[in-house]
Amino acid sequence: MSGLVIVGADGSASSLAAVETAASEARWRDAGLRIVHAFHWPVARVPLWQALPMPDEGEIRKMTEGLLSEAIERARTVAPSVDVTPAVVMGEPVAVLEAQSRAAELVVVGSRGMGGFVGLVVGSTAVNLAAHGRCPVLVVRDQPEPTGPIVLGVDGSRAGAAAVDFAFAEAAMRGVGVVALHAWTTWNAPVPPPQDPAEPYASRPGMLAQAEERLPAEALAGRRERYPDVAVELRVVHGATREALIEASSAAQLVVVGARGRGGFAGLLLGSVSQAVLHHAHSPVAVVRQPAER
Repeated sequence: MSGLVIVGADGSASSLAAVETAASEARWRDAGLRIVHAFHWPVARVPLWQALPMPDEGEIRKMTEGLLSEAIERARTVAPSVDVTPAVVMGEPVAVLEAQSRAAELVVVGSRGMGGFVGLVVGSTAVNLAAHGRCPVLVVRDQPEPTGPIVLGVDGSRAGAAAVDFAFAEAAMRGVGVVALHAWTTWNAPVPPPQDPAEPYASRPGMLAQAEERLPAEALAGRRERYPDVAVELRVVHGATREALIEASSAAQLVVVGARGRGGFAGLLLGSVSQAVLHHAHSPVAVVRQPAER
């Protein structure tokens, strides 16, 4: 733990919602809050011999000061006791926030910024930061603060262990329960080895379902003892993981997933399930990567 929460701010409604969430996160953690505005002057497509118009320095300063002042006011309204510091960093937002994440315990961003295309549910900055961030990344939508438990996607993979730890710590701070959801089909579940090597098939009828029913409890081993005040509901669904998590998100205040699970291809930084949840969940989403993946 570094005692620092980072939030990206660009003046959009989504980023202001992210600032409010980040202020709450900093208060719960007794951490500082750094509001970061990444200033990136886009390069226009003009002939090489034509001089590019330079932005007026005074106008830039006025714009960034106003943007950060509003963000600071939002943060202090939510968490007056939190130490808030602004920062303007030159560079492309993903690169700036990825660098900032190296010194943070959490980065919070809005789902869409000022530069997004109309109709996009989640912008490229949020998706790319979820894939490349060096700490957990929380993506917030510009909507009223949701209620309900924390929904945790559980697949039993080593890559998902950090997400389990994050979800329980988050639930303890918020004073809510955890719904540990595991979805499986015969296509994505690994076949358990036979109990008797002489058996002609890898598993007897029903053995696969029994193994999947046990998986959430095994993946959560030790967390109930560490967080005795967190109520836990184990939920096993026979069906597609993406659809199950998205449906569960409608009654959740946060969905927590690993960056990639047991079905992903080696080398992927962000799996298909994580991407689908980022784009379609009805609640904020936290993407947590294993330390070795960062």
